[in-house]
Amino acid sequence: MCITDQSKEKCLLGSFISKKFCKNDVSPAYILVFIATFSELYFSYVNRFDIKYTVLLLLTTYCVSFILNTPLFLATYYVLTLVLVLVALYFSGETYLKKDTLITIFAFFFAIHYLNVWQRHKAHRKLQNRIDHLTYRDQLTGLYNRSFYEEEVKRLDTERNLPISIILGDVNGLKLVNDAFGHDKGNELLQKAALGIRNVCRPEDIVARWDGDEFVILLPKTKAEEAEKIVKKIKELYSYEYVNALRVSIAFGWETKHNPDEDILEILKNAEDYMHKHKIMENQGQRGNTITTIIQTLHEKNPREEKHSQRVSELCQHIGQAIGFSEIEVSRLKVVGLLHDIGKIAIEEGILNKPGKLTDLERNEIKRHPDIGFRILNSSNDMLEIADCILAHHERWDGTGYPKGLKGEAIPRIARVIALADSYDAMTSERSYRKALSEKEVLKEIQENAGTQFDPEIARIFIEKVLLTGT
Repeated sequence: MCITDQSKEKCLLGSFISKKFCKNDVSPAYILVFIATFSELYFSYVNRFDIKYTVLLLLTTYCVSFILNTPLFLATYYVLTLVLVLVALYFSGETYLKKDTLITIFAFFFAIHYLNVWQRHKAHRKLQNRIDHLTYRDQLTGLYNRSFYEEEVKRLDTERNLPISIILGDVNGLKLVNDAFGHDKGNELLQKAALGIRNVCRPEDIVARWDGDEFVILLPKTKAEEAEKIVKKIKELYSYEYVNALRVSIAFGWETKHNPDEDILEILKNAEDYMHKHKIMENQGQRGNTITTIIQTLHEKNPREEKHSQRVSELCQHIGQAIGFSEIEVSRLKVVGLLHDIGKIAIEEGILNKPGKLTDLERNEIKRHPDIGFRILNSSNDMLEIADCILAHHERWDGTGYPKGLKGEAIPRIARVIALADSYDAMTSERSYRKALSEKEVLKEIQENAGTQFDPEIARIFIEKVLLTGT
């Protein structure tokens, strides 16, 4: 009954298993083929079946399959082959095969089937856990997401969980960090916020990312005083976190449900209202400090920029006074001169400090800085007017500038002054790829570009009342 080719003394079943089922999993497959071959040769020479050795063979085959993580269908294929051979022998009248022998074999085969089902169930649970993680977890912070929170709040909104407190937190300055340092730093800001919140909260609390820069904490069986203590702990822990020298913070609001009749959605809304009030109060001075930090960081990255900005600011003051600006306008002009290149904070340091000429790609990257500077300053109500001037300081009188291509009087007057002062300082400063231009050469350049690059009237006043008089 052995399935072999006697003339070639080769095991056909073992060869078939090796070729058919074992293309990828080589080592476990060869072990199973060895078991199959050995068993067939054993049955060939002994010429009879012994239930003791059969059960041992089945156990060995499945143990190897399970330990080496070989697909169970491979071992099952061999087991079925043995069962079919035994059944064939039984009906052929072999007297040594008793009824209890077949019952034992089929009972063992049922156990193997159960093992197969258990393995499939384990794999299914692993897959389901992965699906649940993707469904209910925020991929950036690892916290629960809004969908999970909304399900949990329905489950926990019961009388036995009263009082229920809800805390909402909004990360301050996320947009500013994104604009100044890029979205990677913004993501780092959110991750540090999530870690600070999670480390303070208890295991039974539900902490979720509510929106882009907002987090929600659901606190069952928590009084308002306890919620306030949690907020203070988070603020203390988070106050030591920095992203690119910026100290980050979170504005919080909280509310507590005391009675079963209160609507949990109304509690959430109240917490959100308090959060926005706190955010307005906290942001009054914070954005100004953030902008100062950004400027300091830029100057640390590129000391040449600091000296350039100071010289441009001083030139702007002289031009403004020569034009006849009021004292307030001159002061504003000086500030714009200091901040006009703040957008370069988001430009790679290698490009800013490149010793040679820039490539077209690098030049286009540099051209992004007016727009970036506008977005940074536009985040502060005190800087809105200045932001428009920063955006336009590379526009040209003839409309060929950037980023908007504004022309003539459409360009803010302060921006026109900045454009002239910026160009003058660039021409009179030495670069690695060229020497500084002389006063005579600079004068000629300004005269030739008046009416194309520069406002002709501002250029005339600058030449007559600043350059020639030595103001």
